[in-house]
Amino acid sequence: MTDPGDPLDRIAAALERLAPAATARTDWRAQPAYLWTGHGARAIARIEAPRIELLRGIERQKLAATENVARLAAGHAAHDMLLWGARGMGKSALVRAAVAAAQAPAPAKLALVQAGTDALDSLAGLFAELGAVERNFLVFIDDLGFAEGDTHGPRHLRSWLDGGVEARPGNVRLAVTSNRRAILPRHAVEQDDPLNPRDAVDDQLALADRFGLSLGFHACSQDEYLAIARGYAEDHGLAFEDAEALEWAKRRGARSGRVAWHFITELAGRAGQPLTY
Repeated sequence: MTDPGDPLDRIAAALERLAPAATARTDWRAQPAYLWTGHGARAIARIEAPRIELLRGIERQKLAATENVARLAAGHAAHDMLLWGARGMGKSALVRAAVAAAQAPAPAKLALVQAGTDALDSLAGLFAELGAVERNFLVFIDDLGFAEGDTHGPRHLRSWLDGGVEARPGNVRLAVTSNRRAILPRHAVEQDDPLNPRDAVDDQLALADRFGLSLGFHACSQDEYLAIARGYAEDHGLAFEDAEALEWAKRRGARSGRVAWHFITELAGRAGQPLTY
């Protein structure tokens, strides 16, 4: 009979209580999307994204991204993607919408895995898991940026993209969004290098150059903004007036897809109806 006062028994019981619960293995074939936390994955039953035809003002970017994601879903050669540029112009929405469109005819062939920027150090472990699964994956890192002086993160990203020891497996491609094409911070002082004024800039752009597909997004014109907002309004059966949409954008000091969606949210709220993609 065990002595309840035995110090070793009490220590063992305390350690058992402190030990983390065993993590269930992820079924990477079960869901359309997953959220990678750095310690495991959480399944997402539905990708929240507008239908691809509702993304307007970015026709060239939309065509290139959807074709590339469709190739990945089919198991064909596909590029890693960098979507960079103006805020609110649909970079992350396009990634999600392109995956949803590729999944429509064959959901089992492709999954989206979103990884937070705080989980970058764990991506090698994620790649090891995904490489053993008979399915194709787009690993999505939204709003990526590195702090000044950070060499650790960019070095890992270069390795993942260019066939280093930790490179992503053949059934995995990366999609990264950033407000800057270079991803890394740049300063005018870099142009003053007395030895080679382009060395610093070239080194930073070298990271972006490792993406096979680089798509720039720019602030939309007034006509493009109205087309985006009008398309959303028609899709949801909402009354729409150009003047009111323009006044909404003027008060916010910007015209973008995000501002257009916020205006549609306002219209839907006034009409007393819910709003979903």
